[in-house]
Amino acid sequence: MAEAGRRLDVPRGQARGLGNFLRLDPDAVGRFAEGIARFLGTGRFLAVQTIIVIAWITLNVAAVNLRWDPYPFILLNLAFSTQAAYAAPLILLAQNRQADRDRVQAEEDRARAASTRADTEYLARELAALRVAVGELATRDFIRGELTRLVGEDPDKRDEKARKKKDRESARQP
Repeated sequence: MAEAGRRLDVPRGQARGLGNFLRLDPDAVGRFAEGIARFLGTGRFLAVQTIIVIAWITLNVAAVNLRWDPYPFILLNLAFSTQAAYAAPLILLAQNRQADRDRVQAEEDRARAASTRADTEYLARELAALRVAVGELATRDFIRGELTRLVGEDPDKRDEKARKKKDRESARQP
């Protein structure tokens, strides 16, 4: 019988051991790597590192009693090598995470562009349909022309009559 609270559809984890101890959350490691990479690319880091190197060299050259790393500065070179050994993979990890984010963003942009294009094509079709529908509507001038034709009066003659009437009225006024 199954233990209380244990699901049978979930595989059992490994027993205690080094595998469980070294299991790290990839997102947490990635965030840590991005934080380190972001710090390594700042002027503050360069300034602090420069001050430490100047102090290191000054103390090992000038302070006779404090010489823990004499002239070829082998310990300083070891520190730089260790820093480079850890900095390079952390920076690469941060770049890989950024590339993954860029890839997801590019896919979202492509999907958004396809959706926008589909919407634009739909609106263009609707606009074309409206233009066709408006083209089939009777305009004011068309209706006026049809009404005058039915009445039997020529629109040009009517306009001429209105103009003559206006001229006569303006002539009467002193």
